[in-house]
Amino acid sequence: MPGMVAAKIGTVPVNVTPMKRSFKDLSAPEVLALAISLEEEDARLLQEFARLLRANYPKAAESLDAMRKEEDTHRHRLVELFQRKYGQEIPLLRRQDIRGFVRRDPLQSVRPWDVRRVRRQVALMELETQRFYMRAARLARDAELRQLLDDLAEAERRHEVLSSKFDPSRQPEEEQQDEAETARQLFVLQVIQPGLVGLMDGSVSTLAPLFAAAFATRSTWPTFLVGLAASVGAGISMGFAEALSDDGSLTGRGHPYLRGLICALMTFVGGILHALPFLIPSFFAATATASIFVVFELFAIAWIRNRYMDSPFATSIFQVVIGGALVFGFGVLIGST
Repeated sequence: MPGMVAAKIGTVPVNVTPMKRSFKDLSAPEVLALAISLEEEDARLLQEFARLLRANYPKAAESLDAMRKEEDTHRHRLVELFQRKYGQEIPLLRRQDIRGFVRRDPLQSVRPWDVRRVRRQVALMELETQRFYMRAARLARDAELRQLLDDLAEAERRHEVLSSKFDPSRQPEEEQQDEAETARQLFVLQVIQPGLVGLMDGSVSTLAPLFAAAFATRSTWPTFLVGLAASVGAGISMGFAEALSDDGSLTGRGHPYLRGLICALMTFVGGILHALPFLIPSFFAATATASIFVVFELFAIAWIRNRYMDSPFATSIFQVVIGGALVFGFGVLIGST
């Protein structure tokens, strides 16, 4: 497991978790090594955040690029001092090895439309680095090291001003509105659109087999099994179709596997909702309840189209209800013959 050290006592392997060290117990070379590691990690994070945001938020990416260049300058100064005082070999000491550092969210959790979260994370990151330099300067005994740490603490104070402006609460209103609109467009393109396609397909396409089985058998349990099978099959089919449609690199529609998963889940949900009432033993009660669920699903689809796709609600109602009614009617007709 990560962060575990394997040891052996006799013939039995034992996993030992390394103890985190206290900052005050670090030697001067270790403080410098930790500072180098922090600057390198911060620069890499800023570079990755800029890469994630560049296509849709160029202003934010430009600010991150400027901050990254400053972090690189800090790291070079620290490395030069270490090599001059302690030699070429810099010990590996990371933030996770020392008690008191804030846990950071993994990069994989940051989505391209989540610029506000990136802004908050950068502001917290810079504040933490500033506090580290201030504390390290107070504990340093070497005059040259203390001077450098004081200089870097002052630089981080100036840097914190920039990062505080980077916080979403201090953005210019016009820039906030532009980023909010871009985030909304990306969210619609990468989440709402594949989800809506799946929900529409699951809600409408499974109506015919479900109600055909219902009126053909007049039995609820076999009808539920048909609805379950139709929902699973439609979900798998739609998931693969969405994932293989394009890789998102040109269209900006996001990762194909994520889109496929969203589409598959919503297709299944759309199909299973009106199949669940057939768990009711009474055929007439189950059919009536399923019909109510169908109406609810169709109105929900119309609302989502109106809310996120800017489609007029009356038009959406007409289009969705007409399509659903046709499929429903053919299902009943086929099952009754």
